[in-house]
Amino acid sequence: MDDIQRAKKISKILNEIYPRIKVPLKSRNVFTLLISVLLSAQCTDVNVNNVTKNIYPKYNHPKHFVKLGRKKIEKLIKKIGIFRIKAKSIYNLSKILISEHGGKVPRTFDELEKLPGVGHKTASVVMSQGFGHPAFPIDTHIHRLAQRWGLTNGKNVVQTEKDLKKIFPKKNWNKLHLQIIFYGREYCKARDCYGITCKICTTCYPNRKRPIITKKA
Repeated sequence: MDDIQRAKKISKILNEIYPRIKVPLKSRNVFTLLISVLLSAQCTDVNVNNVTKNIYPKYNHPKHFVKLGRKKIEKLIKKIGIFRIKAKSIYNLSKILISEHGGKVPRTFDELEKLPGVGHKTASVVMSQGFGHPAFPIDTHIHRLAQRWGLTNGKNVVQTEKDLKKIFPKKNWNKLHLQIIFYGREYCKARDCYGITCKICTTCYPNRKRPIITKKA
């Protein structure tokens, strides 16, 4: 079974389990989506949603966060990991959005990745989920699963993104990104499946007997 055949089998299984998929992070607009993705680093989506549900009804535009100031932003997100660093990024990127982008979130990777606290993965999520632009955000979880499923050589997330984009149709990237995340959380867990028990692993590698050791990104 080559990579393309394996990718087709994986897509079929994911579409059967998740024919429709919802964006896990709650938001009111593209700006709040950007903030939520930034906050989700080293933090669960559930925790981010629990915190932002009390923020976004009142604060949902860059001007709101600039007016709040860094210290007040810290108080609002203090239940989230590394909240001081994230508060600084939110405050500074809000100022930049107002001064350089008319208060709107830019629609290109280059401009997004120039914003404080916004890396390629965050930019990819905003481009795909916020603007509907084909993108394939790769986090450590997708990187781990791609290794287990034999879709990448496992060097780093940059290589994994390139490898997955080669074997999956561009039109499916946005949905597939979320499907893989949900499947990993439910069926192919880091300390559960080990590449030998879930449906995708057993379908792609029916003769695999030993647990797969994945490389960290």
